[in-house]
Amino acid sequence: QVRLVESGGGLVQAGGSLRLSCAASGSIFSINAMGWYRQAPGKQRELVARIISGGRTDYADSAKGRFTISRDNAKNAVYLQMNSLKPEDTAVYYCNAVITTVTIRMNDYWGQGTQVTVSS
Repeated sequence: QVRLVESGGGLVQAGGSLRLSCAASGSIFSINAMGWYRQAPGKQRELVARIISGGRTDYADSAKGRFTISRDNAKNAVYLQMNSLKPEDTAVYYCNAVITTVTIRMNDYWGQGTQVTVSS
């Protein structure tokens, strides 16, 4: 089994910063990609940023220039540094990982979500 545990959400004023962390644990053979998605009330879940094995990163247009995704392979962890936060960034942020388990099965895993609220 694989588990993703997130931390770092909270309440911040517009213009502030937050850093989200996510660590994967369990029967991991390799991690193919890790990333962050978010879902605001009444909206679909959307990609914020992801980092793929080899280091390539993808960002949503709304995140470019303000958010930075990074990964610590030794800790099976991914981080999202969010700067210049805006009220429209308010959402539940979910960690996602594409993981090959020790039984050599590739699956998509999700964390429980962490609330980010940006006040104006």
